[in-house]
Amino acid sequence: MAILELTNISKHFGAIQAVNDISLSLAAGEVVGLMGDNGAGKSTLVKMIAGNYRPSHGTMRMEDRELVMHKPVEARQHGIEIVHQDLALCNNLTAAANVFLGRELRLGLGPLKILDYAGMYKRAGQIFAELKSETRPRDLVKQMSGGQRQAVAIARTRLSNAKIVLMDEPTAAISVRQVAEVLNLIRLLRDQGIAVVLISHRMPDVFAVADRIIVLRRGRKVADKKIAKTSPEEVTGLITGAIEQV
Repeated sequence: MAILELTNISKHFGAIQAVNDISLSLAAGEVVGLMGDNGAGKSTLVKMIAGNYRPSHGTMRMEDRELVMHKPVEARQHGIEIVHQDLALCNNLTAAANVFLGRELRLGLGPLKILDYAGMYKRAGQIFAELKSETRPRDLVKQMSGGQRQAVAIARTRLSNAKIVLMDEPTAAISVRQVAEVLNLIRLLRDQGIAVVLISHRMPDVFAVADRIIVLRRGRKVADKKIAKTSPEEVTGLITGAIEQV
């Protein structure tokens, strides 16, 4: 059974039709690559799934229940997490503080509570170990590599036992070695039964980890194919319009 189903989803901003009549499904433990040129509608589609935008038309269902959200915190309550392209990390804080940012653990009774630093360091360390990351809870984010920063952002999604993780350009502007680290993190999420939507312009990265690829062009879905049934050349043609639709 699909964990997420979108049926005839559309989104317009005034006269601008950003997403037009898109239907798709996502299964648990599946990595779906979402590709398209700038302005194709990828970010708008993902923001609807993440609760930032409400669809103008169409329905979303999660685990066979209709999904209606008004803000991102509601998506998180349903088990949908997003890792933004800019990662939204605080450079002056530790890895653990970033993992728990806005969801800090506290000790005490009633209104008199203090931050549970020991508990946050311990839990963050456990999550990094699960992700097989060398990141340490007490390390400052400003001293980290791109791959370690991605590990911190992904670790935040593990606090809520996410069922779906949306990733926006996670391998952009990092080194080849760090790209390999991030792709391994995506595989670990998949192996834990988490569905991943990977937005990327990097064709080799998508073909390395995705089970299926969806191509958008001008707000419409023009392809939804298993990786084994397509090729980088065909996907490039679909993105540019050299191939109309498959």
